[in-house]
Amino acid sequence: MIYYQSSAGKGRGVFAGRQFEAEELIERVPVIVFPAAECAVLEKTLVDAYDFTWETEETQTALALGYGSLYNHSFEPNARYVRLFESEEIEFTALRRIEKDEEILINYNGGDLRSRLVFEESRWHREDC
Repeated sequence: MIYYQSSAGKGRGVFAGRQFEAEELIERVPVIVFPAAECAVLEKTLVDAYDFTWETEETQTALALGYGSLYNHSFEPNARYVRLFESEEIEFTALRRIEKDEEILINYNGGDLRSRLVFEESRWHREDC
């Protein structure tokens, strides 16, 4: 249903292996949640470029499995993600029809916010950890 390949200027990206309709589930992936105490260590590794903020009782970070950590950002996304804290999963859902072989893009800020992304010079910058 989905695949990854090189995405011009973005490294790897996730692409539709078939057409998805608006509101259709694209992928539900488990995550590995890292304790807040490990954030400082993780931000010095490559993992930091692929993680999601995971806020439960404290601010943590999570690495999405499946293709979850490979979706690229757009302020005009064609998909959204929802963090499911209780089950430690993330759901990726189409916002509109996505054509076969089209790159699936999410807004890293969540929703359709246009605020500054939380990375600098192609490296994540975590102010909350």
